[in-house]
Amino acid sequence: MMTKKKNNFDLSSLSLAVSLALTGTLLSTGAYAADEETDTKAKKDNVEKIAVVGTRAAPRSIGDSPVPIDIISSDDLKKNGSTDMIDMLVTSVPSFNSRAQPISDAATLIRPVNLRGLPSDSTLILVNGKRRHRASVIAFQGGGINDGAQGPDISVIPSSALKQVEVLRDGAAAQYGSDAIAGVMNFVLKDDREGGSLTYSKGEYYEGDGTSTTIDGNIGLPLTEDGFINISGQYKMADATSRSVQRPDAAALAAAGNSYIQDPAQTWGNPELSDDFSVFVNSGLELNDTTRLYAFGNMSSRNAVGGFYYRNPHNRGQVYSNDEGKTLLVGAVNGIQSSCAPVAANVPNVLATQAYKDMVADQNCFSMNQIRPGGYTPQFAGKIEDSSFVAGIKGELGEWSYDASAGTGNNQASFGLKNSLNPSLGLETPTDFDTGAYTQNESSINIDFSRFVNIGSIEDVSFATGFEWREESFKITQGDEASWVAGPYAEQGFNIGSHGFKGFGPESAGKNTRNNIGLYTDVEAYLNDDWLLGVALRYEDFSTFGDTLNYKITAQYIATDELSFRASHSTGFRAPTVGQENVVNTQTKILNGDLVQSFIAPPSDPLAQFYGAKVLQPEESVSYAVGLVYEYEDFFLTLDYYNIEVEGRLAQTSDIDVRPQDYAALRAAGVEFPELISTVTYYANDFDTTTQGIDIVANYNMEVFSGDAKLSLAYGWTDTSVDKFNADTTTPFKVRRLEDGIPAHRATLTWAQSWDDLSMSVRGNYFGEYFATHADSEDAGWSEDVGSAMTLDLEFSYALNDAITLSVGANNLFDKEAQKLQDDVLGAVGGVYYESGPYDYNGGFYYGRVNYRF
Repeated sequence: MMTKKKNNFDLSSLSLAVSLALTGTLLSTGAYAADEETDTKAKKDNVEKIAVVGTRAAPRSIGDSPVPIDIISSDDLKKNGSTDMIDMLVTSVPSFNSRAQPISDAATLIRPVNLRGLPSDSTLILVNGKRRHRASVIAFQGGGINDGAQGPDISVIPSSALKQVEVLRDGAAAQYGSDAIAGVMNFVLKDDREGGSLTYSKGEYYEGDGTSTTIDGNIGLPLTEDGFINISGQYKMADATSRSVQRPDAAALAAAGNSYIQDPAQTWGNPELSDDFSVFVNSGLELNDTTRLYAFGNMSSRNAVGGFYYRNPHNRGQVYSNDEGKTLLVGAVNGIQSSCAPVAANVPNVLATQAYKDMVADQNCFSMNQIRPGGYTPQFAGKIEDSSFVAGIKGELGEWSYDASAGTGNNQASFGLKNSLNPSLGLETPTDFDTGAYTQNESSINIDFSRFVNIGSIEDVSFATGFEWREESFKITQGDEASWVAGPYAEQGFNIGSHGFKGFGPESAGKNTRNNIGLYTDVEAYLNDDWLLGVALRYEDFSTFGDTLNYKITAQYIATDELSFRASHSTGFRAPTVGQENVVNTQTKILNGDLVQSFIAPPSDPLAQFYGAKVLQPEESVSYAVGLVYEYEDFFLTLDYYNIEVEGRLAQTSDIDVRPQDYAALRAAGVEFPELISTVTYYANDFDTTTQGIDIVANYNMEVFSGDAKLSLAYGWTDTSVDKFNADTTTPFKVRRLEDGIPAHRATLTWAQSWDDLSMSVRGNYFGEYFATHADSEDAGWSEDVGSAMTLDLEFSYALNDAITLSVGANNLFDKEAQKLQDDVLGAVGGVYYESGPYDYNGGFYYGRVNYRF
């Protein structure tokens, strides 16, 4: 085996085991499974029970798949008030979770998700079976599990573009490469060459805010007589929400006569979304009986504006005061601060004091109160632009089938700040900033071959092999000079750069690239009528850290016509992203109840290395799973247990204090103004985890109330334990969030009822106990154990005719309230609810929808 910088995985780690893999599951309005006898109903519901994930053999019906696969139809995704793909999947897949994060820097723009208790970049995302590029945004405040994760942005995919979503609930790195530790999600685009749809939907929270409007459509067109082009588009906008209360400090200032205080001073809620559009195109052309060309891609964009934390005009460090509010931070134009008399800030209203007025009258002295006398709350503005294009050819060469493709994807997040300032520039500071951008670009080439061969007495052995080349780059674009420059007053203790989100300076700007190649072999065969055995082996070599070899062995045993068993065993890996290796960011956090500047540094940065950073290495995983499936007439049940061990798990460290006694050494190492950096974090392989769980899916079809009814139950139990961690970089608080930050128990029970023209869907959602935290703060009173909760979703649809369908519904029908913050914290942050809750803290949401099919 060829070795580069470090051989992290070697062949000696390969052990032989047999895994039983069995039928998949069809998720429909919850969790629903079917076999070939129900094809007529499936076609009516536009569900193709054929999946391409999980096997390198010919696409299989999910009943014949050697691995568990869930399939969610496009129509079922729409039975939800939200038009965001993430929200649709959360209500359809119990082990899939995401949280709306009101104040979390870039994670406000692209929400991180998690499957089976692992971060978003541990689930591989495919579109039409091809790897989807990841987003440029990294979740700096990902709610524990997703801290530091960089996964793809699936929210850009409109449901109108989809034929179905395939979810492989099994580790698959040996088949598909990096990121498939938790599983694989494949978004299959529509391929109709005629017909289409147009949908208008509008909704609003019970509180009267967050109004959203969505228009989406799809049309299929012929491409000559032997091809198709299918075009889907979506445009939406959403108002911001506010679940805020006035902060006590702001209220006290207003009561003392400060007339510049806003009410509320700080808004806690969803960001405002505007100009949110996405266009997907899928096409194919038959050249002859054995050869087909295909191409697909997208262009998407959206703008978002969200709030940050309130800056108190008496005590905000490095802006208004540097002694916790005892005196104002007063700058001297002549550079001699002692020439300016101190101004006491521990008073009801500093603006009314004579000392403040005298300071203002002195042309040599100033404070930031003169620009923002009521304090300020920066607004975080961002624009996400996403595009991709994949083209390929597939066909047959003799006994071989082949598929050759090339693709590229790009995601750019441009950042800005409004209502902020660069304190080090003094009174000359601007208040709006262009702070720069992150850009993620990925390109790939794939060549796959497959055929059936006979080996001795075993016939129709599926043999597949292939090659993949990928290149991934992460670019940081410099922001406006005013957003990052150390102005003339930095030496006097004023903060450097735009406050709230420091712009990217020339030392941060640049582009980093890596490439890798992958080679795989996959074999599947029925040994007899009852046993299916599969073996996969994949080798990858990365230009930055070396090579890796992983395997997967699967088998299926059919015990009776009604009962089957499955199990699987595999190794896997997740390579650190180029973004995680090189990202730079300065953000504001709450630590010990105070706002502090926290610097996120790449492991190669001298500040990070001073506090223990090392070169990142891939995560290694070992997975085991066993399960069964039982089917009798109209009843279907699957039960699966899984266990995933991850070593060297990669995440953002806890905040490490930058100590005054280290300032001199840090300056000598090249760190500029270390005294203005409160804490530092970086990415590290600093802990090992074991995640285990049970998935249960059951459904029953029957006739009731003179109509067809479908009862579906989907239950998931997930448990994560941290086996080992580095106490220097990972606190016990972070360990607790990793272990208990999401509910261990999650279930949905769906009743779908249909008559001739009327249909109804009722879905109950159960969320078990979890550990609630707020603002990533480890302070006492900012976290607590929260009990279980249930919400109810309801939708009615009526078909006026064959073309037009009207729908009305509500998510969280009875407006189940999220867990409230404790009283002493509630006012301190200006919010009402924990941001880490498993369901929407905004409350009930009602909506209406008109769908026209042609």
